[in-house]
Amino acid sequence: MSENLAYLLLFLLGVFLANLPFVSNRLLGVVKVSRKGGWARVCEVLLGYGLTGLLGMYLEATVSQHSPQGWEFYAVSFCLFLVLGFPGFVYRFLWR
Repeated sequence: MSENLAYLLLFLLGVFLANLPFVSNRLLGVVKVSRKGGWARVCEVLLGYGLTGLLGMYLEATVSQHSPQGWEFYAVSFCLFLVLGFPGFVYRFLWR
């Protein structure tokens, strides 16, 4: 797999996981629940951010050396993850 394709797949996975809590009424997109509350959506966003970050670290380690990051990197990348999830939020709560 080429480096550019790997990063494109990482970006698409990030967009998918950022929007999944808002688009689907199922827990993690799999488990059917009667009503999904706000805290479940927050936990799903955090889990999606963690999975995307772990895959990003793995891809970085396979391409080059893993660079240690400070808290600033994680704060900015989490904000970017939230921005990627904005279309799903608009679809769920603001479209009507």
